[in-house]
Amino acid sequence: MAIGTKELAPAELDTFEDQRLVEELRKAKEELFNLRFQSATGQLESHGRIRAVKRDIARLYTVIRERELGIRATPAPAETATKAKKSKAKKSEDDSATAEGEAE
Repeated sequence: MAIGTKELAPAELDTFEDQRLVEELRKAKEELFNLRFQSATGQLESHGRIRAVKRDIARLYTVIRERELGIRATPAPAETATKAKKSKAKKSEDDSATAEGEAE
């Protein structure tokens, strides 16, 4: 498995909306800045963390760019997904009511 944050696994990034990806990118850049600052002052204990955060940033940029190019699908917003489920359930109820009416 690639080095990096467990929360930012490539499979999990597919489920994030665009705004969440941008927010995660901002957090990762901020963490990288803090790690570099700690390294410069001699307070950094885990030097491998810098490499992991850089990879996370690259992974986030890749997912964002792939979505811009249409290579990777953007997930449907949560509201739309729940509305689609509700309308699908309503449609199946209407179909079953129609079938019951025809059966009589």
